[in-house]
Parts: sequence; structure tokens; C-alpha cells
Amino acid sequence: MSGEETRDRVILHCDCNSFFASVETAVNPAFADVPMAVCGSSEDRHGIVLAKNDRAKKFGIVTAETVASAKRKCPGLVIAEPHHRLYMEYSRRVGSIYADYTDLIEPFGIDESWLDVTAGRLIGSGYEIAEQIRRRVKEEIGITVSIGVSFNKVFAKFGSDYKKPDAVTVISRENYREIVWPAPVGSLLFVGKKTEAALIGMGIRTVGDLAHASRELLTDRFGVAGAALAEYANGEEHSPVSPEREDAKSVSNGFTFRRDLTSTEDAEIAIDYLCEEIGMRLRRYGLVASGVALTVKDQKLQSSSKQKTLASPTDLASDLAAEAKRILHAFFRTGKPIRMITVAAQNLARADAASEQISLFEEKEETTAKKKNNEIIVEKIRQKYGSAAILKASVLGSDFGIYENRKPGPGKK
Repeated sequence: MSGEETRDRVILHCDCNSFFASVETAVNPAFADVPMAVCGSSEDRHGIVLAKNDRAKKFGIVTAETVASAKRKCPGLVIAEPHHRLYMEYSRRVGSIYADYTDLIEPFGIDESWLDVTAGRLIGSGYEIAEQIRRRVKEEIGITVSIGVSFNKVFAKFGSDYKKPDAVTVISRENYREIVWPAPVGSLLFVGKKTEAALIGMGIRTVGDLAHASRELLTDRFGVAGAALAEYANGEEHSPVSPEREDAKSVSNGFTFRRDLTSTEDAEIAIDYLCEEIGMRLRRYGLVASGVALTVKDQKLQSSSKQKTLASPTDLASDLAAEAKRILHAFFRTGKPIRMITVAAQNLARADAASEQISLFEEKEETTAKKKNNEIIVEKIRQKYGSAAILKASVLGSDFGIYENRKPGPGKK
């Protein structure tokens, strides 16, 4: 083994296969014998497929298509309602297995995580550790996981996507040119649909094309993100696996606008946009917030801040946005234009620890579940197809810089 290989990190990317559908099948094994899809708002013909089992995949059913479309492809499709708390519980159980091998775990949504197992070389190679995890998840929890093993996060993610389900793929310094470079450029992490289309328009169709493309040309077209994509294609990605601190006191998101905001309508669009990211991060980290704070800066960059306690702990963007908007209305009485807004979710607690308190509000539970499922639908689609895959009409129609910020690029999760 060379010195370079000895110094390499060992990174795993673990992706639970068809997670929602797999969990529903673990609880109800009868789903294994029929084409089944987990769908939001199944009574509504505009509901969306969140996950599907292998039998449904054979009919050509894909994630994010409407229930009506899926049923046209497969009239016998069995619809399962989503159960988010159940998925959180299974996610925690899978995470407890990961924690037996490392404390360097970075969630990437409810069903994916990066693990840095470099220190686990005493246990075995990256492949051997991945195989142990794959077998344990299947035997102890009843679902399957695909795992990529590599020397960085981008290639580890590629590996987990390369062979599904229930598989381990190693992307090494010796084989990445043969495995990664022939793949479509859109298969590389952080290449969203719009970026993929632009690259193809430049004649860059494969990851290998991207690896060999002119850095200057890519920078001219995409800015620093273009050069970063070429580095990723060449295996030059070095970001650490970053566990979230459990003692984090807040999760916040802010934006400085292209122009001053002078209406409550524009400011509310901005708050909705900011809170979508906060809600996604809270769910990713398994946290709920009991408070929200709003900070605004006027055209002279003078700050005003106010915070409020929520009626019950939440990880929903819509709940956070609603309270932030109430604070906003008080600010607009000053008549000052707004240049920057920051929203912060505060008084954080682990979601599992807060579950008993949340359950006290039973009359709101059904509505809350529907809102959460809607937010998860959007989150899953953006995770798969890029952050600009679904945008509110109000965001698309805005002229103060939010839509441009929404475009996918390297480093955005």
C-alpha cells in the first residue's frame, strides 16, 4: 500500500433503499407481494409518489410523479399513507448501527448519511465495515441499504447510487476513472438538472468530460462553482464529515436582498423561502424548535430583532414562517424598507425527546402530519433533482434576488 493510500480517509455513504416503502413493508410484510407506493395525499389525484417498491418500479413508476399518473401505469398499485414518525424511528435505529463504527456521522436527509470510518481500520477495510453495516441493517432492522466506499464524500455518494439495492461499491483511486468518468455528468453530486443541461450544451456529457474540461471555461460559465465541479470530477473533494452538534442553540438562515423590500408581501415571500431551508435542516438533524426569532436590517443596515415562543415544538417551515410573519408585521409599522432578513429557530430539543409534548396537541396532529408530509415531498424532490426543481410561483416572480440564490450549485444540500 502506498503512502498516499495510507493517508486517505475512508468515507462511507449509506443510502437506505426506497426508505419509506421499505419501512412500510417491514411493518406490513404483505406489501412485499404487491406493487406499492408511499404517496402524499392519496385521496387527491394530484398527490405525489414519495417512494415505491421494486414491483412498482417494474411498471415504470418514478418518484415525484402524481398518484394519478402512477395508477395509469399500474391500475393495481397499492397506496400506502406516509407515517413520518415511524420513518424517524427507523432512521434513528439505522443511525444507532452506524454509531457502533464511528461518531463522525453526517446526515443527508432522513435516509442517507456519510460516515468517516478512517479510524476503523483496526476493525477492517472500508469495504469490510460497509459489509458489516449492510448485513446488520438488513438482519436487525429489516430494510436494505446501499453503501459507497471511497476516499471522499462525492465519490462515496456516487458509489451508493451505483448499485442498488442492498449493495456495497468501492470507488478507489485505482478504479474511479473506469467507474465514475463514463457516467452521465448529471450523476455527479451537486450537478442539478439546470447545471446538467448547461454542461451538455457545452459538449460536456460525462463526468470524464467534466474532469478534462477547461477550468477557465467552467469558471467563466458558472463562476467558482464551475471549477469546483471539475475538482469533484477529478476526486479533489476534501470536505470533512461534519456531525451536527447536539448542543446547537439555534438553526438560522438569512439573506441580503438585491433591492430594499417595501411591502409586507415581498418580505413574507422572503420569510417563506428562508424557513423552508430551516425546516429541512431541523428534520435532517432530528431537532424541533420551541421559539423563533426574526432579525431585519433596514437600508442603513441598522438591526431590529424580536423573538417569540411557539405554542408547541415544531420542525415545520410553515409553523416557523407563520410566527416570523407575525413579528414582521410589527416591524413594518416603522415604515422603514428592509435590506436583510434573518430567521432563527430557537430553543432546540431532540425531536424524540419532544414527541410526548407534541402529542398533547392531538386536535392538530392530523393537520400537522399533512403539512409535514407536504414539506418532505418537496424536500425529497429537491434532494434528488436539485434545489430549483420545485419553486413557489411567488419566488419565481420575485425581483429581489431569491430565485438566483435558489439555483443549485456545489456545496448546497
